[in-house]
Amino acid sequence: MSVVYGYARVSSRDQNEQRQLVALREKQIETKNIYIDKQSGKDFERPQYMAMMRRMRPGDTLYILSIDRLGRNYEEIQRQWRMLTGEKKIDICVIDMPLLDTRNGKDLMGTFIADIVLQILSFVAQNERENIRKRQAEGIAAARARGVHLGRPIKAAPSDFHDIIADLENGRITVKEALRRCDMGQSTFYRRRREYRMANAIHK
Repeated sequence: MSVVYGYARVSSRDQNEQRQLVALREKQIETKNIYIDKQSGKDFERPQYMAMMRRMRPGDTLYILSIDRLGRNYEEIQRQWRMLTGEKKIDICVIDMPLLDTRNGKDLMGTFIADIVLQILSFVAQNERENIRKRQAEGIAAARARGVHLGRPIKAAPSDFHDIIADLENGRITVKEALRRCDMGQSTFYRRRREYRMANAIHK
């Protein structure tokens, strides 16, 4: 007996997949057969996608909301589509694009049209991914130009850092005690100590 599956993907854990889930549930897909990944669409090395692939059998049907939820790499989308429909004999239905429904138009003309639409949408998906990366890079560069610090807040050295370093180097305290007094992790502590030494060398 054939099984109907649904696949949803968002690029990060803080994005919401609800719109995709609503569309998939409208197709009467059982919750246990809906797989969700929260990671980039640059490739198909995704845990839930691979788990779904292991379960699917010839004659099953896979629903996705749009082609970019399948992936955002032009060549990989094409390869994956051929593997699913050709090797695994799975039908794919792209909800937002009825022309991409392999249950229909299985004749030569239907296949030809579906191939063209797939290539166009795959190109659009990858192009959008590259534009997103470009916009992110431009945003980061602009923020840095404005002096905005990106990433974790910088942990400043305490006011008695000089005394802590002196105590450590004279063997009066251990590294563990120095970390506790500074309220720092080891890598941050050594970075601040290196900066402290460089500053002292400059002013000597």
